[in-house]
Amino acid sequence: MKEAMFWKPLEEMAVQCHLCPRECRISDRKKGACRVRKNIGGTLYSLNYGKIVSTAIDPIEKKPLFHFFPGSEILSIATVGCNFHCKFCQNWDISQPDIISGEEMTPQDVVDIAIDRGIKLIAYTYTEPTIFFEFAYDTAKLAHKHGIKNVFVTNGYINPEPLKKIAPYLDAANIDLKSMSDTFYQKLCGVKGVGPVLETIKLAHKLNIHIEITNLLIPGWNTSEAQITELCRWVADLDKKIPLHFSRYFPAYKMSVEPTPIKTLEMAYKIGKAQGIEYVYLGNVQAGKENTHCPSCNALIIEREAGKRIKQNLNKGKCTKCGYNIYGAGFL
Repeated sequence: MKEAMFWKPLEEMAVQCHLCPRECRISDRKKGACRVRKNIGGTLYSLNYGKIVSTAIDPIEKKPLFHFFPGSEILSIATVGCNFHCKFCQNWDISQPDIISGEEMTPQDVVDIAIDRGIKLIAYTYTEPTIFFEFAYDTAKLAHKHGIKNVFVTNGYINPEPLKKIAPYLDAANIDLKSMSDTFYQKLCGVKGVGPVLETIKLAHKLNIHIEITNLLIPGWNTSEAQITELCRWVADLDKKIPLHFSRYFPAYKMSVEPTPIKTLEMAYKIGKAQGIEYVYLGNVQAGKENTHCPSCNALIIEREAGKRIKQNLNKGKCTKCGYNIYGAGFL
């Protein structure tokens, strides 16, 4: 447990959390919507600080990040909790529990694991890194001192000031843009709408954080041609170089909708390319749309199999055939 960042005291020992756009007003001895930030005697505390519920070493492509040090291993960590309550959550057992659990670890412990294994990247993932912000911030700051880069895999529901605070130590983020519809966010995620997520994406882009976007396609909710076109147009208007990952939905947690048809993902891919997005990918499906091609000459730049890089045709980030600069960082 550690005193939280980004909150203010209110009358009668209440507090208001300013970490995310929920702006929870929390009475004494009560928790915020994320279930891991508690008001104790008029002070807001992070209950999950240093309580690591999941640790793994993944290929970075699993995040998914296809344009940030492709082929690298990344140390992934998580605590319990989330500021969303998505009905389709795949990690609901660790994102939605009422009990705080996990192995006690310090930021130094996490960084030492990375150093011992020769890993140069740490991901704050599986649950929502925003709700273990204090631990992520302390770890990221320490990691940078050792030349280790940091990645958020996030729903993007974070206020601007916390994002600006961690930005000097946050090198990349995969941000979920679940839908352009407020109704989707209200009914399936339990928050007011998509607006704060769009603002996070724009701010992260402005702060020069490497970003890639994931859109999970859920039949009947965000899969119409008009809905996909609206999302792709928004991404393209911001920056056509931002990689967009369409991901196949499978039933999970409280959602029993049938899995996303392959034809829906193929439609999304075509729409993304038609809107001018240079890098469009399909995830959770073997559809041959994981490879990276040069936007200029269509040469095969990075070949992947089951999400892992197996071949790379680049010269210092440029296409070996035509010299086009490929968006991203950490290319061989």
